[in-house]
Formats: sequence, structure tokens, C-alpha cells
Amino acid sequence: MTKVLGIDTSTSCGSIGLVEDGNVISEYLLDRQETHSERLLRSIEFVLKGARLSINDIDGWVVSLGPGSFTGLRIGISTIKGLALATQKPVAGVSTLDVLAFQVSPTPYLICPLIDARKGEVYTAFYRYDERSSLKRVSIYKVIKPEELAHQINEKTLFVGDGIKNYGQYLRKVLPTFALYPPIAHHLPHGSIIALLGFEHLQRGESLDLASFTPLYIRPSDAELKWQEKQVI
Repeated sequence: MTKVLGIDTSTSCGSIGLVEDGNVISEYLLDRQETHSERLLRSIEFVLKGARLSINDIDGWVVSLGPGSFTGLRIGISTIKGLALATQKPVAGVSTLDVLAFQVSPTPYLICPLIDARKGEVYTAFYRYDERSSLKRVSIYKVIKPEELAHQINEKTLFVGDGIKNYGQYLRKVLPTFALYPPIAHHLPHGSIIALLGFEHLQRGESLDLASFTPLYIRPSDAELKWQEKQVI
């Protein structure tokens, strides 16, 4: 029996999922202004208690590496590192963009997850299902302005993610024959999908090094940008 718990703190919606041998046991989502540091541990406790498990019953941990909120990612990763050290169990990491794309059922259309990166930009990548209904990423992870992204779309495309809140109407306007949107529930990263993808990584022996793994930021933080500016002066 393999029990894996996955968490996402990359967006305002915190999510936790518990799977056992690839089957979903429990999932918890909460989209509120309360910070992840205030609710994450008690949310994990809630999920474990509902399944009548303790942290020592978990065989592996999974965390969304981003991109997304810098603060949220740091909270999620530091929490998972602490739990992994306490239990001496392996950790897997998955991209939040991969998770959002995976939540879309097999389709002939291009899939384009969008995460609000603020500053008028989105984090994104392109995905396709192949003839065996296996999802493949077909671009690099990137941060881009929606206007630039729209110029790269020339076919029917499923947009998914919290970036839809601010840019969905714009994309629908400039891509009237191409922009498609799945049901609203798909726009939040689900902890169960994170756990399932991580379960597959762990089954293949693909665990992260606790001492060295970091978030997938894609864009430098404000602090890094200011430091770079000082080096130029």
C-alpha cells in the first residue's frame, strides 16, 4: 500500500489531496484571503484525520513547485520539507502548469494553462494529448503578456487556470474563434491531481533532494531584480 499526500500553495486556493495506490482518497480546497501559513498545517491535519491517518502513515509527499505566488510556494515547500524530514519519507515535485493541463480531459485542442503572474503577465506553457491520450508539454514554461500570448495562438485552444479571471474576456475578444474554456472547477489546481502525478514520480524513483530543491519561479523575484539593477549601476 502506498499513501501519498500532495499540496498546492501556488495560488490563493490552497489544496491538499491524498491518494492510495493511485486512487483518490480525499481532497480539500479552500480559496480564501487567509494566508497559507495560517491554514496549511491544520488543513493537512483535517485531511489526515478524515482518513484516520497520521503523518507517519504517509509513504511519500508531493508539492507543487510553481510557478505562482513566491510567498505561497516558499510556505508550501518549507512545510513539505519539514514533514519529509520528520517522517523520513521521499518528496516529489510537480509544476503547477502541468497540474492544470492534466486536469483537462483528452482533447484534440491545444491546452494552455494560465496562472496570473501579476504585473500584467501570466505564467504559461502549451500542451497536447498524443494519439495514445498521453499529455505532452510542447513548449517551455514562460512568463508573458497576454497580448503577446494571443499572437502565438492560431488554433482552437483550451485556456485553464486563475489567469482566466483577469484575462479570459480579453482572450475571448481577440481570439473569438479559438478561445475555449473548460468548467470553472478546472481552473483551480487540485491536490488530488498533484498527489497522483507525484505518485507516478515516486513509483519511478524520481524523488527530490531535500537540501537542494527550490520553487519553479520562472521570473526573478523583486528582490533579485533589484539586486541585478544594483550590479548594473
